[in-house]
Amino acid sequence: MKDADVSSMSEKDLKNKVNDLRSQIRNHERELKGIFHELKLHRTNTDELKEKRNNLNAQVKELVGKAHDEKEKRDSINAKIASLKSNKEEVNQKSRQFSDDINDLKTKRDELNKQSKGSVETLSKAYAADLETFMNADIPLNHEIDLFGRLLELKERLGAAFDANEMHQKLMETYKESKEVFESREDFGSEIKKLADESQEHHLKMIEYYKQADEIRKEADTAHSQISEKYAATAPIREKIDPLKKKIALLREELDVYLEKLNDIQIEKDDKKKEEHLVAAKEKLEKSDRLSLEDLKVLMEKGDLKF
Repeated sequence: MKDADVSSMSEKDLKNKVNDLRSQIRNHERELKGIFHELKLHRTNTDELKEKRNNLNAQVKELVGKAHDEKEKRDSINAKIASLKSNKEEVNQKSRQFSDDINDLKTKRDELNKQSKGSVETLSKAYAADLETFMNADIPLNHEIDLFGRLLELKERLGAAFDANEMHQKLMETYKESKEVFESREDFGSEIKKLADESQEHHLKMIEYYKQADEIRKEADTAHSQISEKYAATAPIREKIDPLKKKIALLREELDVYLEKLNDIQIEKDDKKKEEHLVAAKEKLEKSDRLSLEDLKVLMEKGDLKF
């Protein structure tokens, strides 16, 4: 309101206007207080939801960490299994080579045994006996010829027997060399199975941790959605705050104008009252009437009475 408008108002109108403005301010402040109270209730519920969401997210983080640990253990074991399988394949190749060599030596030995049709010891004795007869005995020519043919046959059979023994010796040596390889192949299988069981155990734990984390994450997401809904629900309420504060500030500014004018009127009334009091006190002083303390005070303030 302009100063001209205020100056033209009576004291009664000014007081009515002041009371009206104060009433409006009280109403707006009451409304603002109600808004803050309502927001506080919402904030209390929101804080509980936030705490719930944060706790759930902390659990998810812990479970995911455990799942990662289990995954690392599983992957580490799987790497060992892959290495063992690679080594096992090398052993299997050696095993197959030994098997082929053994079968080949067996075949050659058995073939030579078929050719020799006897042991070295037996054939050697037979050959020595026939050779003694052939060299020293007086036998008919036909028998000598037959004996010579038999000596040649025994010589071939004895050579085959020696070769068979040599093949058998190589076979035994090959068996001995292959024994460690064949045994290690069994060890590989046992170790791989053991590690595979451990890997599966860690894998199942990892899956379980991830499953639990997913379930708890859904709860956390639900709590977060509820928080968002509450923020959305309180948005229209919060939007009322600034306009109300602005109204209250404007009303207070307007109230100050009227209060200042009322104050000026009061000062003017007080000054008039003091002037009237001064006139009355001067009359008493001139008439030598009894002066009150207030009379003396007003006379001294205006310099009409000195001691």
